[in-house]
Amino acid sequence: MVARHYGSGEGALKKTGLIAGVLASTALFSTAWGQAKYGPGTSATEIRIGNTVPYSGPASAVGKALEGYFAMVNDKGGVNGRKIKFISLDDAYSPAKAVEQTRRLVESDDVSFMLANTATANISATQKYLTISRS
Repeated sequence: MVARHYGSGEGALKKTGLIAGVLASTALFSTAWGQAKYGPGTSATEIRIGNTVPYSGPASAVGKALEGYFAMVNDKGGVNGRKIKFISLDDAYSPAKAVEQTRRLVESDDVSFMLANTATANISATQKYLTISRS
């Protein structure tokens, strides 16, 4: 390893002091401000995930499979210690119902995000609402 000389004297001390100050204030503020900042549907103990699927017919397996998966994840301790609250609602394979249920999940149930919705028409119908609600 080759030692490098980056300077000495008053200029180097000022630069070292500046770097130390920036690092100290970054550590102080990130610790103070970062402790309780979570997005919608997320806390220190829980992550809320929303989903709409038809709960009758062949596509009903999607919602049931996801419920089982998240139950398994929670049984194993969750994600970084946070339990997953999977909230899945029946959209009856109807775009209008999908928008209604998505609005409920976002506005009332306060989900962090939507996952694995089914049916192209339903996804297209909810896309505009979800994009607008992000703003």
